[in-house]
Amino acid sequence: MHLLIIYFLLPFLNLFIAKDTSLCNQSNTSFSTGEKIEYTIYYNVVGLYVNAGSAEFRTTATNWNGADAYTFTALGKSNSKYDWIFKVRDKYESIVDAQSLLPYQFTRKINEGKFHQTELLTFNQKSKTVNTSTAVGTFKTADCTYDVISAIYAARNINFSNIQINDKVYLNFFLDKELYPSYFKFLGRDEITTRYGKFKVIKLAPLLVKGTVFNGGEKMIVWVTDDENHIPVRIETPIVVGSIKVDMVGYQNLRHPLTALININE
Repeated sequence: MHLLIIYFLLPFLNLFIAKDTSLCNQSNTSFSTGEKIEYTIYYNVVGLYVNAGSAEFRTTATNWNGADAYTFTALGKSNSKYDWIFKVRDKYESIVDAQSLLPYQFTRKINEGKFHQTELLTFNQKSKTVNTSTAVGTFKTADCTYDVISAIYAARNINFSNIQINDKVYLNFFLDKELYPSYFKFLGRDEITTRYGKFKVIKLAPLLVKGTVFNGGEKMIVWVTDDENHIPVRIETPIVVGSIKVDMVGYQNLRHPLTALININE
């Protein structure tokens, strides 16, 4: 499931909104301490969506060497009904500077069946390097390099009013000893009905890298709230066998009123 969670994050990773507009040192206007967002992950292989697991994102205030910081935590787990088949308990955590939202440290703890792995990344934004606990040596990064969690929160501050339909927003992030370039495409505005309710949304298509789970290309579609929070409310993507749907099912302590919500499902 860690691959699913990583690609669940990809649509919101970015470095540049335009050729000369950067997320570097951008002030936070979209989230606040105490925010929590919950998701349900559905798997479809024969035309019927099955509740396969859940994910949760939390924001807390902390400090790093005396500087104000945020801790972003993402938890992913399989549905307990299916733990006997394949049990998943994953945790991703990023500590970032409160002003720039650039990461100081990133950890991920993967517990999936018999596979267990813990990785620690330590970023040096000035020297454009990163060290990882899973390899010897220092890796080169780029200006404003994010991890997969910090990038989500930085990207939520994008001003979508400055982006035209089919424009691409480019991104770089570091994972698995590599610096990844990618992008997502802005597909416009819409309204959708999810399991939570009906929303005004911004529609995005990220570029996926072909792998063991995903076919690659722009086949994943992501819908984020068309308000100042910019939280994802639905993600749909085909995978090698079947398809995946992720729906927002709950939230707490948003910074702004959820004005994109038109009505709640009873």
